[in-house]
Amino acid sequence: MLAFSRPSAFYAAIVVLTSATHAAEPDWPTQLIGCTELRTNLPGGRHPNVATMRATIRHADGSGRRVIGEDLVTDDHTWTQFAGWSPDGKLAILGHAWESPENAAWEEEHQNFRFGEGLWRLDNYLFDLATGAAENVTAVERVSAYNGGLFFWPNDPTKLGFSALIDNNSHPFKMDRDGKNKVDLTRESKLFAYGFQSSPDGTRIAYHQNYQIVLADADGSNAVNIQTGKPFNFAPTWSPDGAHVLFVSGEHYDCHPTIVRADGTELRKLADRQGHRGVVEFLDVPDYHGGSSDVPIWTKDGQGVIYTAKEGDTVELFLVPLDGVPQRLTNSPAGSLHYHPQFSPDGKFLVYGSKRGGVRQIFVRRMSDGTERQITQLTTGHGAMWPHWQPKSGD
Repeated sequence: MLAFSRPSAFYAAIVVLTSATHAAEPDWPTQLIGCTELRTNLPGGRHPNVATMRATIRHADGSGRRVIGEDLVTDDHTWTQFAGWSPDGKLAILGHAWESPENAAWEEEHQNFRFGEGLWRLDNYLFDLATGAAENVTAVERVSAYNGGLFFWPNDPTKLGFSALIDNNSHPFKMDRDGKNKVDLTRESKLFAYGFQSSPDGTRIAYHQNYQIVLADADGSNAVNIQTGKPFNFAPTWSPDGAHVLFVSGEHYDCHPTIVRADGTELRKLADRQGHRGVVEFLDVPDYHGGSSDVPIWTKDGQGVIYTAKEGDTVELFLVPLDGVPQRLTNSPAGSLHYHPQFSPDGKFLVYGSKRGGVRQIFVRRMSDGTERQITQLTTGHGAMWPHWQPKSGD
């Protein structure tokens, strides 16, 4: 039985505001927010719960919830995940996955992933909100059974980027908008390259390779390894002006927001996560993978960074200016957990996840005064993860 065939079983009737109850503010954003909903407490471990993932969209005030890509879910072992937007906001990027139940059972027994043809299939679709058409661009001239991380190349609407798993190594690829002419940007490398992203002007790329940060030209040439002296470096992201790259650096489960200039100089630790492991557990049953990475993000002006860190026994949101000291943004009940922040296109609002009452919900926060609005209304045994702002209205 599909987990979301009866929305009334988990969707509450009343919108809860974490600030004072009031009518919708006239300046509240109009964009859609995409996220993934799933079951979190089904017995059997990781797979029975992950297989309930469904991509959803809703307005930034929580209204108009809609499950998208339902036609892609063909049986109990396929699922969708909301993964991003096209620059014009008209297309949603959906991850679509299938895993054989036999392989899922093997992974649960051995507490480890096992990928390969006939075991897993992951593709990225472009879903048209207006028509409902879904285009599988990673399946065109297929290079792998496992493809993820799709994004639109900045300043070039004819190109896309994604990552493909080949011989158990992840490779960054660039391809045409129609999925053709796929080019491996690390070519014959046998190292695991992940966290692939393009600079804002589209001329350079960043990724981590065997947990070391690499900066290169857009075609993969002139690659430079950033020497941090740390064994774990993860998830590089370019600043909005392309002048810096932000990532976490340190030991696994003890790594902290760090920046470096685009030319590889002026490496600097920005803040400390104060014991936060840097992952968010998105299941209420044991998960052999340990959860989902929770990485820092840039402010829209590129002059600061939002990150999560421990404060007592809570994981709170913090803002650290590039030239200042960290400021705590949230002050939540004991045991709360915040995760996956992302700024609205104008930088005035922040969307993020929070587990405050035992359920993982999505919140929107106005940065000017801290007003918050809870936009998902899930009940125990369900959760919402990985929110993404629509870049434009898509009209």
